Amino acid sequence: MFKVEDFQNYGKEQFEQCVASATSVQHGLQAIASAYGDYTKKSFEDTKSFVEKLSGVKSLDKALEAQTDFARSSYETFVAETQKIAGLYNDLAKQAFKPVETIVSKFTPAAQ
Repeated sequence: MFKVEDFQNYGKEQFEQCVASATSVQHGLQAIASAYGDYTKKSFEDTKSFVEKLSGVKSLDKALEAQTDFARSSYETFVAETQKIAGLYNDLAKQAFKPVETIVSKFTPAAQ
């Protein structure tokens, strides 16, 4: 027999999981925004430093060397930060779907 208390408890449990999920998504989005901000700030500072270095160069060879170093450094930073941010998105997706996994596991029969 179906009891009203069971239905109420189920609804309360689902609500609590929904709130927990929303909180974890919020924290994940904040981490992603922070990572983008940090990368933007670092990129700006690196570019500023490059321009200062380039303005003090007296020969074409030194200018090409500075530009090559800057391009290499910028690419390495871009790849590293992209991987970091992709990991944050991956963590966010896992956290967002964790409540769904819990709900589905309750209705899925156990494997024998």
